[in-house]
Amino acid sequence: MGVTKSEFFTKEQNEIATIAKVLGHPARIAILDFIIKLETCGCGDLVKDIGLAQPTISQHLKELKKVGILKGKIEGTSVCYCIDEEKWDSIRNKFNKFLNKNSTENCC
Repeated sequence: MGVTKSEFFTKEQNEIATIAKVLGHPARIAILDFIIKLETCGCGDLVKDIGLAQPTISQHLKELKKVGILKGKIEGTSVCYCIDEEKWDSIRNKFNKFLNKNSTENCC
């Protein structure tokens, strides 16, 4: 499989694609859904609720943190995760702007 030539695309296109790739896994959507409902949680809570192994949950959390959707705060021996509201709003705006573009009315 070839390497994506990201320099051919705009910064906005690359950002949307990166976020879409991270959101493209159902476990990550379940994690976000859980955190949004509770407004905060620890990895152990996710393991119990979602039913995946702790290392698997940790890997998904890492990917969500890497794009900035989640932020974590160390509390004792665990990390408490929550949605980064500023990043969440930015993502929402990027996707809304992209999805609300008018398509060509004369298309097939």
